[in-house]
Amino acid sequence: MKKANSLRFICALALLVIAFACRKTVAPLAPPQAPVQTDSTQKPRQKPDSQAVQSLPFPQNPVTGCSYAPNYGDSIIYPQPTTQGKDYIVSPVNNPGSGTYLSWPQGLVINDSTGAVDVTQSQTGERFMIGFVQSGTSDTCLTSLILGGASYEDSVYVIANGQTQAWPYFNANPYMPSPCGTAGSCAFDVTGSAAAMKVVVDPNSGMIDLLKTLNGPGGLLSSGAFGLLPLSGQEISPVIYYQLNDGSNNALQNIQVNIVYYSSKSSITPSLLNNLVNKLGNILGNLLIQNTGNPRPPMVIITRYN
Repeated sequence: MKKANSLRFICALALLVIAFACRKTVAPLAPPQAPVQTDSTQKPRQKPDSQAVQSLPFPQNPVTGCSYAPNYGDSIIYPQPTTQGKDYIVSPVNNPGSGTYLSWPQGLVINDSTGAVDVTQSQTGERFMIGFVQSGTSDTCLTSLILGGASYEDSVYVIANGQTQAWPYFNANPYMPSPCGTAGSCAFDVTGSAAAMKVVVDPNSGMIDLLKTLNGPGGLLSSGAFGLLPLSGQEISPVIYYQLNDGSNNALQNIQVNIVYYSSKSSITPSLLNNLVNKLGNILGNLLIQNTGNPRPPMVIITRYN
């Protein structure tokens, strides 16, 4: 009898524990906190002395050859080595007067009231148009400015056609002889950041070996930058750091390159292919890569077949 009573007591105690636990589980939760409000239009913070011009359309009726056009001393300016983390900034050598400075495409960091260009923070190896609207007028006076440096053509390379190398061009001019012809005049991937992603860059010329980048150094059975079995549309974005013994005096520069894999050229979407064709045509025509938006980073597409 005592044993039965003990069992009843233990069972009752267990039921009380279970009931208490369940009551804790289903207890009402604290009132939810109001969600944090975010501004979906907020843009990345800009330097206080620079202006983002990505929303501005290219002028339809610009004026060229103005007497008050900003003059930077030459049609091409080069980055320069700096110390203590300072940026290299170039201002107009003339005095166009008061007004507003604009630029196209994106990539040029320019002070909208003084015209000072932060070369260190800008995209180099590219041609820009700088617009100046003199106070009291509505005319946009345009002047061209090139920032010296290296870039790669937006293009498709078909391995089956022997297109296995992507060569850089310099100073926004694809017809300019490479300044890397003399030993020691150029150094590419100086930080090893591209090699760390298995992107094979010639250290002297800057040529990207697309076949070794795709297949790896051991050939088809090794793992390249896209892995052992790359998928169409797969993309990597290495940053290549380089130095040129030219007007830049070996200042450390860098360029990001989007390298994309497709199994065949025919599998590339028509819109993407047309975009590449237009940008390449502008490069070969010594024009702006594009009038609006951001043409960087350049896109190199690797395909095995047509």
